Amino acid sequence: LCRGGLAERLCRLQNRERSAISFWRHQCLSDDNIPSDKSGVLIVKVLEIFEECTIQVAICQQLEQSPATLSPEDAVINEEEPILKVLFTRETAAHLKSRPRDVIHIYPPWQKLLLQNADVPVIMNTYFSQKVLRSEHSETREKTYGLTKTLIRKNIISLAQTFRLDDVDDKLHQESSDNQVPCAPQTRNNSDSKRHPLALSAVNDSLLEMVESQGAVGWREVQVQVIIQRVYCLPAREGYRSHAQGNKPLLSNGGMLCRLCLLVQDAYGMFSEVQLQSLSSTDDIEQYCRRWEGKSCCLAGMKILQRTTRGRALGLFSLIDSLWPPVVPVKVPGQSQDSEMMTTNLPPPSFCYILTVQSGEIHVEVDEEEQISNLYQPPAVHGLKEILRIDGCNERCSFWAQVLYQRLQTKPSVPIDQREMLLFVTDSTLQNVVHGIPKVVAVSVTASCVLSMEIIEALSAGSQLVFFKDALWGNGRIICVERTVLLLQKPLLCSAAGADLSELTGPVRLDELDSTTQASSICALRGTVVGVNESTAFSWPTCNRCGNGKLEVCPQDRELLYCNQCSEVVTTPVLKMQLEVFLSCPSRSQSTVKVKVWHEITLFVLLTMLLFLQTYEVQSVLGKEVGLLSCYVHSITSHPNCVALEEIVLL
Repeated sequence: LCRGGLAERLCRLQNRERSAISFWRHQCLSDDNIPSDKSGVLIVKVLEIFEECTIQVAICQQLEQSPATLSPEDAVINEEEPILKVLFTRETAAHLKSRPRDVIHIYPPWQKLLLQNADVPVIMNTYFSQKVLRSEHSETREKTYGLTKTLIRKNIISLAQTFRLDDVDDKLHQESSDNQVPCAPQTRNNSDSKRHPLALSAVNDSLLEMVESQGAVGWREVQVQVIIQRVYCLPAREGYRSHAQGNKPLLSNGGMLCRLCLLVQDAYGMFSEVQLQSLSSTDDIEQYCRRWEGKSCCLAGMKILQRTTRGRALGLFSLIDSLWPPVVPVKVPGQSQDSEMMTTNLPPPSFCYILTVQSGEIHVEVDEEEQISNLYQPPAVHGLKEILRIDGCNERCSFWAQVLYQRLQTKPSVPIDQREMLLFVTDSTLQNVVHGIPKVVAVSVTASCVLSMEIIEALSAGSQLVFFKDALWGNGRIICVERTVLLLQKPLLCSAAGADLSELTGPVRLDELDSTTQASSICALRGTVVGVNESTAFSWPTCNRCGNGKLEVCPQDRELLYCNQCSEVVTTPVLKMQLEVFLSCPSRSQSTVKVKVWHEITLFVLLTMLLFLQTYEVQSVLGKEVGLLSCYVHSITSHPNCVALEEIVLL
């Protein structure tokens, strides 16, 4: 945060506010009573509770100042007082655990908001609130209700309805082509160049000159011509919203806001990242890559969002470094622009301007009919074997690989939308290797890498050939980070550099489990069953709609199960089972090999059939040969010497 800025001051204010609330609650618990100062205290009785936009809304009636010993059930309702709509934040609601008929004391500084065309006042700033429990009957009721979970009704409010986006879109469709949607990338039509707004201004070819002459406020009367080197999506910062009125919503990547970005380069070799603001869906990124990359582009109406350096944006500069030096000589600032004065002996860029669009103007004009620029550098495609031999660190690489298995990294402390995903991939260069290099490698996809719905759905359907463009290689890992693009089709322009990119013809082979196997990898396993862990075998019900395995007892009918994700009662749950088997493996004779198998896996079906035929005699499965099994390696420990695996099904 900028020192002394509004964000830093707001952060300090929020910290002080949280501290004050925590101290007040701690004081109430320590004194084991309600604060004695009753001046300005608002006493309400809860009639109904529902949730809207993460805020808990309680419909309440105000109570008269009754004695402290009066129970909530006996409290007198003042019929002359209007009904109140009390707003509680998620934290306050979790602290109060309010239910209908509860009495709540709201201490200052609460505020009353009177809305136009509404008869019910709204009570806000209710952080200092306390639920009243006085009588024995109330305490008994609290203990009884505390055993069950109250189902809070949630009102789902459409953002399109809130911001009236449908109305805006209808108006925008009625506008002429002269008044395009703000921030929407434009395509040049040569026949319209005479009446195009950008055709009226002079064209510059230097980003740095534009910045120095126009400043950070924006380019009004001028435009700059650049080459689009890369097209990608970036996750939007929290709270990021479109500045242009009438814009469509931003992209959604599994609930994450995204925006379309261009990495452009001018005639002097200088780079800039242009952050646009709207697309219809993430699936459009593939068509923009095919249509725009390598084409000439005119920028106007830009403003500087940030000037960044290598130390601040390692990811951005790793992509810039992969495009440096330029494939053709570039101009040198301050020198004659004759062709003989152009040179390639330039140091790599040390800074880059992040540009964004301004509202109310046409900003990006791409000439799709123009030929591919000589300055454009298509992604250099390599085989995975060649990538694994790269000595550098933080090197961008592009490759074409078959995805065999995907796995979401489970870390309870990390939200689901921020977890990494592992994609296990291979290609012909790895499958043809005899030894020394793994036949399958793991590609880590971070939460900042935007995946299109087309990619997500394709991977869910089965094994796919995927083109990984501008992934990051370093420290023995391939990582998909910001500005990495995953495509199902190979780009029209790419440099193979003599790599073997032939497709797989035979069945995929995995490395067998041995002393070189590492955790978080997949391998093939063969061995002999030496034991079954009956103590850890268990089964559990899951939701037949979403697969949620954490079902709860339905509060209304304790004989039924309830799914929090679907918010519905589960009448026909799906039963899942788990079993652990110990194997003796010749490749790791000194280790205890423990394999976790599931009800849908071949080994589990085999073992359960044998157990069933022998009336569940564990001795009937001992000594049985199994393999080759496809397994995911959870962990490898030396004390004790144990390998924990899980049988998997390849895509």
